[in-house]
Amino acid sequence: MAIFLFIVILVVLVWVHELGHFSAAKLFGIRVDEFAIGFPPRLLTVKWGETRYSFNLLLIGGYVSIHGESGESHDPRAFTAKSRPVQAAVIVAGILFNVIFAWGVLAAGYMAGLQMGVEHQGFGQVTNARPTIVNVMPGSPAEAAGIKPGDVVEQMQTATDSFDLRTLNTDRQAGIVHDFLVAHENQSVGLVVDRGGEEKDFIVKAKEGIVPDRKVLGVELDDVGILRLPPHLAVLQAGIVAKNILWAEATGLGGLVKGLFAGGADLTQVSGPIGIVSIGSGLVSQGFSSTVTIIALISLNLALINVLPIPGLDGGRLLFIAIESIIRRPISPRWATGFTLVGFAALIILMLLVSFNDIAKLIG
Repeated sequence: MAIFLFIVILVVLVWVHELGHFSAAKLFGIRVDEFAIGFPPRLLTVKWGETRYSFNLLLIGGYVSIHGESGESHDPRAFTAKSRPVQAAVIVAGILFNVIFAWGVLAAGYMAGLQMGVEHQGFGQVTNARPTIVNVMPGSPAEAAGIKPGDVVEQMQTATDSFDLRTLNTDRQAGIVHDFLVAHENQSVGLVVDRGGEEKDFIVKAKEGIVPDRKVLGVELDDVGILRLPPHLAVLQAGIVAKNILWAEATGLGGLVKGLFAGGADLTQVSGPIGIVSIGSGLVSQGFSSTVTIIALISLNLALINVLPIPGLDGGRLLFIAIESIIRRPISPRWATGFTLVGFAALIILMLLVSFNDIAKLIG
């Protein structure tokens, strides 16, 4: 079910991106022949006015067919008949819609209430904090036992000691859990956790080799509560978070591109479609806060990727428009098509490489 929901999220994010191109084209009086979610074969199609709206079988993307986009036309409502600033605005609109959508989703999340650590820096105050497992290390005793991120520790017990965190009247309990686990690293520990309103019991014992020089269960803890903001502060907080995410993603992408040109890029740290679905569905299954976060992350990532000046992406189209502005004539369709095919080929090769890594991670 989580995988299905995550695929629906990806389809919606593609729809948002294409809706940006569609809306800008309509705004500037450019004829739009088709607005499609997915790629053919068509499952459902409706003609409304001059535009055909299609829902297709291959839900791996989507497209807007804008009249005159692929070549020169004498039709005054064609894409190429418009000024280059208008053409650029139509292309940028898809990127902008993804940014605005991520901002809006985050703002709605803050208004509804998002899980947040008590060390939150920003507007509002986190309430009802509880000691929450925020990360489980691969190959750790905690992972082997079935403990998952998002589990809230309620009770700890060994053969000699027990501790019920529900009896405490403080929102700083993660440190208490940590100290108890360290003090009993040589004993089996019984943990009672709350997972989505359901109590689950685990028996785990710390072991060496997960981190240097000590035994651990392999969990990271934080005091996590709910941050709920009024609309005006939610919008401001969402804007700050969206900006920070974009900066972090741009920095990471810049390092990857630099590594590709230098021949030292580590593609094992990059996820393709398979890895994205695997990671994303896992986050969706963790609940509302994780779902809001992954929607915003992917929407902003789509915006950022499309800025790259690679033929086949929006950034490639913007590059062509910039070149045409300099040379003051359209680029030859033959050259434009050739560069676009090369760009698509490079993207497909990169996708295949990271997909191979995704499969290797899943089976290994």
